[in-house]
Amino acid sequence: MINLVLFGPPGAGKGTQSEFIIRDYRLIHLSTGNILRAEVEAGTELGKYAKQIMDEGKLVPDEVVIKMISNKIDATPEAQGFIFDGFPRTIPQAEALDTLLLNKGTAIACMISLNVPEDELVSRVVKRGEVSNRPDDNAETVRKRLEEYQQRTLPVASFYQSQEKLFEIDGVGSLEDIYGRITAILNHYI
Repeated sequence: MINLVLFGPPGAGKGTQSEFIIRDYRLIHLSTGNILRAEVEAGTELGKYAKQIMDEGKLVPDEVVIKMISNKIDATPEAQGFIFDGFPRTIPQAEALDTLLLNKGTAIACMISLNVPEDELVSRVVKRGEVSNRPDDNAETVRKRLEEYQQRTLPVASFYQSQEKLFEIDGVGSLEDIYGRITAILNHYI
């Protein structure tokens, strides 16, 4: 089983590269946003609890998100591995994820961090916003999200670096070139 964290700031290309990895390595994509929405839509006890918290404008506690991830892993015992996207975003979340996976007899194999210059990130997200009509994909909000990423999320890379699991790659170039850099890393684990 190979479990990986695909990491990078907004606009780095995580979603696009995840699709290629899922296709070729048959891993299951675990996006915490998608998991939360599915739990809420299904009306599970965790989903009801999460909805109540979100309706109050609060963030869903880490322990609830970890329980949802655990349920998703348990529901797919045939999985060859998982891609974690959007999680972990903090060191406590990374620690909780490591503990969860250890209790299930597995671990994060690697974190692949897509490094992209800030100006390129802003350009990509603004273009994405023009295509998708997402009002939050504009230069001002992107720069705020990048600042939040730098302050809160980027330290997670150090957590996995201390475990010798961090691989940083250049996230600029053709989709195929970037994916080639990713597969060069993943093929060491298969």
